[in-house]
Amino acid sequence: MPSDPSQRLAQVSGHLAPTEKPDAARPELPINYPVSTLRLDPNRFIDDVRPLKVAVVGAGLSGINAGILLPAKVPGIQLTILEKNRDVGGTWLENIYPGVRCDIPSHVYQSTFSPNTQWSERFAKGEEIRDYWQSRAQKHDVYRYVKFGQQVQEASWDDSKSEWHLTVHDLDTNTSLLHIYDAVIFAVGRFNAWKLPDYPGVQDYKGVLRHTSNWDPSFDPAGKKVAVIGNGASGIQVVPNLQLVAKQVTNFVRNPTWIATSWANDERTFEPQPISETDRESFKDPETYLAFRKQFEEPYWRRFRAMVRGSPENEGLRELFVDVMKKRAAKDPQLLDGLIPDFAPHCRRLTPGPGYLESLTEDNAELVKEKIKRFTTTGIETVDGVQRDFDAIFCATGANTDLVPSFPVKSRGVDLTEAWKPGGTYGFPYTYLGVAAPGFPNLFFLAGPHATGPSGTVPFAVETSLTYIAKVLRKISSQGIKSIAPSQEAADDFVDYCDAFFPSTVLTDNCSSWNNGGVPGARIHGLWPGSAAHITIVKRDPRWEDWEYERLEKGNRFAYFGNGYTKGELDETSDLVSHLKTDGQNVDLRDLHEAWWDVPGATKKTTAKSP
Repeated sequence: MPSDPSQRLAQVSGHLAPTEKPDAARPELPINYPVSTLRLDPNRFIDDVRPLKVAVVGAGLSGINAGILLPAKVPGIQLTILEKNRDVGGTWLENIYPGVRCDIPSHVYQSTFSPNTQWSERFAKGEEIRDYWQSRAQKHDVYRYVKFGQQVQEASWDDSKSEWHLTVHDLDTNTSLLHIYDAVIFAVGRFNAWKLPDYPGVQDYKGVLRHTSNWDPSFDPAGKKVAVIGNGASGIQVVPNLQLVAKQVTNFVRNPTWIATSWANDERTFEPQPISETDRESFKDPETYLAFRKQFEEPYWRRFRAMVRGSPENEGLRELFVDVMKKRAAKDPQLLDGLIPDFAPHCRRLTPGPGYLESLTEDNAELVKEKIKRFTTTGIETVDGVQRDFDAIFCATGANTDLVPSFPVKSRGVDLTEAWKPGGTYGFPYTYLGVAAPGFPNLFFLAGPHATGPSGTVPFAVETSLTYIAKVLRKISSQGIKSIAPSQEAADDFVDYCDAFFPSTVLTDNCSSWNNGGVPGARIHGLWPGSAAHITIVKRDPRWEDWEYERLEKGNRFAYFGNGYTKGELDETSDLVSHLKTDGQNVDLRDLHEAWWDVPGATKKTTAKSP
């Protein structure tokens, strides 16, 4: 038997080569045998994969994880990550306003497979979170895939070639180029398309005007009169920090909001909560840290019941939060007039907000509930005719709550930016399981619509979603598929399931949030219809019956079977019996023969010890 791979390939090719007759599709046989219309490719092996050019748009938490997991999970992937900023980090790179930090504990808001045992605080500041995710990108060599200063302007699907055409603007050269990919993954995040509010007179204001997501680090608020518009997460964080140094802080709010105690019984304080050196030293022991991490994170997986309408877990929160808000505003009880919501806790994203209400009771702070009428050259006028002057106005007015892409995304006569926006064909992000959309082949969404359950953790949800997408990409590259998209029927059924499920939750109370695109009564699309454990099981294995395919070989779906061989069989150094283990190895029968990468010939032989 030839041991040289080239000789083996020649042998295989000879075995399948057609006869001398130019019109023959197979060798001459000594018997009559059914004739196939399929001509086998002698150079195609069943374990061949078609290289896929894949673009990930965005290099925040999701994009970084894509750069780590996709190269490991998708053989032959040619990955490019397009990022408009100068470094990775996403929202933690962009948001640098005073007081920015995560409401989720540091040891929970991190990678499951590459954690940091040495967080300095229980609830890390934004810069430490940024540094952590950048360090993961460095550790796992993600930077080699990232192209910085690249802003996607348009995505268009070419049906004739089964390609995505991305028009990408290079911010350094101020030029736009066309990039072509087999598949595209949007990892653009929820909070990156910020914009200033469109109040009359905004352009006339002469002072410092900034969105909190576009903070000017050179601005010194000391001794200044400043305004903050909004009481969402960033507004609640920035107000108490400005109050400490500014001459006067005025917070304009339109909506009531719950000021929560915590997410999962881990109370946050306004002051830093450092992790002791003793604990950090103990976390260097893997078993100690794992036990700590499990105990700390599990409550986040069990809090879904607090979202259920009428549940004891939710009903008890209202009384608790009202009591907490009254205690925090004890110096000025009238502050709470009109600020306590009539909707249930969890209808909007909870914000712990330590120090927020307390700061508004101070002499140099003011809460204004009157609606803004217009901006003036020197400040803001409210509908009651009161004019207030400010040195600076900061808009904590959120970002793209509707989750509609910020650039045109076109396929088969449909533009998602038009179809998804209010008043469009669908009027909301219409997807299949939040990962893809019918009519948009080879396009996937990461941490977008319906991406995460109202429990669990964001990093875990991103990792499992990437694993799901990797399975789809592997199917495309290995099974002769040109393009793949979910069926309209499957997407319709998913939306119908959501419509049946969400009324059982407080998400459908009368509130405005990014869960409903800022429109009470609009379809919930910001969260998954179920718990974090629920979405994990749903995305464990793709339901291939829900997908529609276009094959590379239109005549026979099994043409990709090729010559009947695997490459591993031609390589004498490959291990064709890797399934055999030593008797002493721990084999979990639930995992037996289920690792997608552990097939005969996929790994190299190891030198066995002589008996």
